Amino acid sequence: MINEKVVSILKDKINVVKNDDHFIYIVGPITLPVNLDGETQVFSWYSWLRSDNVKEGSLSTEELIEKMQGANLADMQQSSVLVYGDFQESHGALIRMHSICHTGDIFGSKRCDCGFQLKQSMKMIVENGSGALFYLANHEGRGIGLFSKAMAYVLQENGFDTVEANEGLGFEDDTRSYSDAISVLKVLRQKPVTLITNNPKKLIALEKNGALLSGRVPLWGDVSQFNEKYLDTKVKRSGHLKEEVLL
Repeated sequence: MINEKVVSILKDKINVVKNDDHFIYIVGPITLPVNLDGETQVFSWYSWLRSDNVKEGSLSTEELIEKMQGANLADMQQSSVLVYGDFQESHGALIRMHSICHTGDIFGSKRCDCGFQLKQSMKMIVENGSGALFYLANHEGRGIGLFSKAMAYVLQENGFDTVEANEGLGFEDDTRSYSDAISVLKVLRQKPVTLITNNPKKLIALEKNGALLSGRVPLWGDVSQFNEKYLDTKVKRSGHLKEEVLL
């Protein structure tokens, strides 16, 4: 039996969205103070959970809690979004669709620019006054997963570039989908957004999924001897849009 107080608290914090052949359950907003370069910035945090069992229909809050109790959600990956300022109504809001990078985001690896892009985009959103950073948990290694990414790194240490390594393991270069994140975006904001990215595939995904897009802001930086080849491959083989790279 689910505690009635728990249900009453959560029911107004959970939103349900149907996206094609599945449902997305969004919980939030939750106040999240974040340390950015020694200063506290207050974001609103949301997380979402995908349910592929459309036969159930959208579950009530009580049914959702009961279902989660019987699932090992820690073995699954859930994405989330950090929202800053009056994201719903403000003019010129920035967004970043950031793919999880265990090595770069957590350990600060210099093999890629992901950790730099994560922190820098958060700073850009705060400086802009409004925006949202989507943290996409099922995107590790451009969609191949952490263990496969580790094997790809071994190949890279033996002369493969990042695209060759993924393809050498039998994967496509990039299998990421932004559909669910864009569905969440459209719940949070119906006005146009400016996307922080160097990747034209993200622009195409937003337009294809009906998001209103007003422009793009590039995000290059933190170049070193460890990631020069990686960044060069992004441009030459993955089609990333090259702006001046600031060393």
